[in-house]
Amino acid sequence: MFKKILIANRGDIAIRILRCCKEMNINTVAVHSVIDSNLMNVLLADESVCIGPNKSFDSYLNIGSILSAAELTGADALHPGVGFLSENEKFARMVSDHNMKFIGPDPEHIALMGDKITAKKTMASFGVPVVKGSDGAVESPEMAEEIAKTTGYPVLFKATSGGGGKGMKVANDSSEVSNAFKMAKSEAKANFGDDNIYMERYLSDPRHIEIQIIADNYGNVVHLGERDCSIQRNHQKLMEESPSVALSPEKREEIGEIVTKAVKKMGYVGVGTLEFLYENGEFFFMEMNTRLQVEHPVTEIVTGIDIVKEQIKIASGEKLSFSQEDVKINGHAIEFRINAENSETFIPSPGKIEELYFPGGNGIRIDSHIYREYVVPQFYDSLIAKIIIHGRDRDECLAKSKRALSELVIDGISTTTNLHLKLLQNKDIVRGEYNIHWLMNNLENL
Repeated sequence: MFKKILIANRGDIAIRILRCCKEMNINTVAVHSVIDSNLMNVLLADESVCIGPNKSFDSYLNIGSILSAAELTGADALHPGVGFLSENEKFARMVSDHNMKFIGPDPEHIALMGDKITAKKTMASFGVPVVKGSDGAVESPEMAEEIAKTTGYPVLFKATSGGGGKGMKVANDSSEVSNAFKMAKSEAKANFGDDNIYMERYLSDPRHIEIQIIADNYGNVVHLGERDCSIQRNHQKLMEESPSVALSPEKREEIGEIVTKAVKKMGYVGVGTLEFLYENGEFFFMEMNTRLQVEHPVTEIVTGIDIVKEQIKIASGEKLSFSQEDVKINGHAIEFRINAENSETFIPSPGKIEELYFPGGNGIRIDSHIYREYVVPQFYDSLIAKIIIHGRDRDECLAKSKRALSELVIDGISTTTNLHLKLLQNKDIVRGEYNIHWLMNNLENL
């Protein structure tokens, strides 16, 4: 087992990993930007190193500074967390080159799944269902129109190196193809430095279903059920739940078996998530995230499995501590992302937290890095807390959620708490009748 892990991230995910390390008697190193010197994970870590100025590019994305901090402190492993460098093939390779263990998959698998076109082709070759679309990059509007004769309209242009909804544009018919094509390429170039885009049939009424997997070095692969991440704004997830009301036990078993077989064929090792669109009883592969997910707590709560501990154990060479037969779904869980944003305009709201009270009680989990008088900086993601609720069934989970969110107090800044309370009062949400377009189509009514 590792003796010292450097956590190359910030905020709630850094604390999540740090707590896990402490429970496993592993020493921790926190890295931070200048403005993050008072972050909770920095205060709790055994050691901390400042890795640069406030902007992410100069600190949390500064590979040289992070590797120097790891060598300086004698870390024998590095956990990238989520976001930042967690899916950076070059970084993973350099960590290994510096005789440290990267707690994640092999660089080859990060690269393979990082390119959306290659990922789609690879998964299709392993028997994973994919949506109809281009076989590779789309070079011109004319080429797109030709492909659309096979896929049908509407079509969706997506950045090959994309993520988070950037570089995604819809064309409802041939008259919209040229403009959507140009805008998608422009966004892709601006956000990822790569203007390659591909195209696929646009599904009008899908859910966003993702399957959590864990694989070790000995050929053991298990899935931990699904998460329904359909409540999204501009392709950014706001609320996730497990299990999904849209899936029957048979469908869950079906897609779980397909996924685990594909991951085993790929030779993947570590934690990962395969994301799908689900419509009319059919799954369509979108992408694979080769890292820990922000929403992993909902899966931990309903399965009782500590995903981060398993991730660390696997990276150290241990076998999975459980089999597929051991995985049971217990009750229902929902995660609410609390962002430092205005709940109506979604304008970021950095600033000092003047008062803070987190809800408690049976079945309430809080993953957060904030505290009273903490100043939320303007430089990073607006996520400041995750409220995860567990109930014996979905009805109890919803009732607990209303109670817990009504108790939450975060004064001094604006948050998205009120949006979640409004969602919980909506009949569609209560019935579980929503898709990935629901929130954008209903924001004004809320």
